[in-house]
Amino acid sequence: MSIPNIITLGRIMLVPIIVWAIVSSQMEVAFAVFLIAGISDAVDGFLAKRFNMTSELGALLDPLADKALLVSIYLALGIWGDIPRWIVILVVSRDIMIVTAVIVSWLFDKPVEMKPSKVSKLNTAAQVAYAALVLAALAFGFNAAPYDMILMGLVTLFTLSSVSLYLVEWLRHMSTIDAK
Repeated sequence: MSIPNIITLGRIMLVPIIVWAIVSSQMEVAFAVFLIAGISDAVDGFLAKRFNMTSELGALLDPLADKALLVSIYLALGIWGDIPRWIVILVVSRDIMIVTAVIVSWLFDKPVEMKPSKVSKLNTAAQVAYAALVLAALAFGFNAAPYDMILMGLVTLFTLSSVSLYLVEWLRHMSTIDAK
């Protein structure tokens, strides 16, 4: 197992700690662990590319770690009322739709290549920035307005754009299935 994969597994193990911190109102801890997770994501990506340690396992684990982290944070913050529930539903539904499409593709023996689009990368960046801002505001007691609304708008725009693009690509990919 490569060092980047070990770091990614460590990031996955940080998820329950962040969720615990949020539900325990330990926002300073949640924010600090979120920062550690973000730094670890940058480090494992750098090491994998710089030292040619990319792997199939890493290609699967890294997005899984990102999604586990973001979905868990959004769910915890939404359940506790720190972010609007509609944004949680939007973010989580997108990921459920993508995973469902991948599973259906496998079931029909037409696996899709998991390659994030530029819009998807912007979406992830907006989701991370919004989560970080909300956690920082809760941890340090400052009013995040109007930046929270701007980031929430970007998350909405990029999430809807991303899921639309994935859906179009998936339908195009799956359209070659023979009707029986």
